[in-house]
Amino acid sequence: MKAIIVEVGLRRWGRGGWQALGLALALLWAVAIGGARMAHAQTPTPPEIAARAWLLYDATSGQILAAKDPDERVEPASLTKLMTAYLVFDALQAGRLSLQQTLPVSERAWKMPGSRMFIEPRMQVPVEDLLKGMIVQSGNDATVALAEGVAGSVERFVELMNQQARALGLTRTTYKNPEGLTAPGHLTTARDLATLAARLMQDFPQYVGYYAIQRYRYPGTPAANETNRNLLLFRDPTVDGLKTGHTAAAGYCLVATARRPVPGLGEGPAGQRRLISVVLGAASENARAVESQKLLNWGYTAFEAVRLSAPGAPVATPPVWKGRSSTVKLGRAQGVVVAVPAGLAKGLRTELVRPDPLVAPLQAGQPLGTLRVLSAGGEPLAEVPLQVLETVEEAGLLGRLWGALRLWIR
Repeated sequence: MKAIIVEVGLRRWGRGGWQALGLALALLWAVAIGGARMAHAQTPTPPEIAARAWLLYDATSGQILAAKDPDERVEPASLTKLMTAYLVFDALQAGRLSLQQTLPVSERAWKMPGSRMFIEPRMQVPVEDLLKGMIVQSGNDATVALAEGVAGSVERFVELMNQQARALGLTRTTYKNPEGLTAPGHLTTARDLATLAARLMQDFPQYVGYYAIQRYRYPGTPAANETNRNLLLFRDPTVDGLKTGHTAAAGYCLVATARRPVPGLGEGPAGQRRLISVVLGAASENARAVESQKLLNWGYTAFEAVRLSAPGAPVATPPVWKGRSSTVKLGRAQGVVVAVPAGLAKGLRTELVRPDPLVAPLQAGQPLGTLRVLSAGGEPLAEVPLQVLETVEEAGLLGRLWGALRLWIR
């Protein structure tokens, strides 16, 4: 199987330019978070960030914009609760739990040290309130109650956490508990946290709003405990999450996310660009907020977002051999967007590498090639994955024989 390389200039769009792009864009290998990969050339210099490790991820384009020690294994503290929430959201989406369902508060949950929702064994607490207690108040008691409600025991829930970590590609993450208290071997990385945060919002958009709640407390519990510890929710109106963490060993940690409108991307949610910052091991509660804000602001100003295709629109329909359809639709459900250094958006070029020939069957979501985005001067800026938008089934016996003959002649 050989590779086809096609170069298309994006400076002059017109009807012919769009047709050329449609013919040129093909498939590429998916990256860990399912988006584009930033190349090395022309990368802006990030600000100095006072933290043990950090990372800035563009969730709209799928690019890591900057990072320091992104694969260093560190304690996640209450950032652990992002995975706990992922499993609870999954149970809700699958119908194994409901928001109105009440769960008992066990002695184990009641006695949890650290941050608390202040619930007691006499209570039957709705799942939705336990979620708010875990997310807004970072309640370890609420977290254990949810873990027991989902899996029957904390131990079984931790097994599910580690299974889900493997499924999401969190290769350097190991969980020992659902709440994030210090335990030997309970470790993750900035890269894995960015992957988890992006997947949490992508897979369960209906529940992301809980992370923007500024204040919450369960009736009968202390009012002094009602304020979300994510200070950026009170400082930046574009920030709508995500989670704080702190232990003596981990320092002060924050996974923050913001969504800001960008001219040229489109209207509504499709026209907004989401960034995710991961700051680990800062010196104080205020420091983690300041450093996260610094990263987010830099990402929005140092890089421009450029849309190359609309959400769900096929950007190429190359021929398929031995299939029930003669062509395959290629694209991305969220469209193709790339982040490029500010000032380089004009005159972008693309290079396409795709397998040839394409032979059925091809499954929806299957990655097949690479779209390389270059500056006008030919410097590599990003690589973008495309997938099959609609499954192409294998043809019948006669169709396969005819396709094989045509390929042999070709």
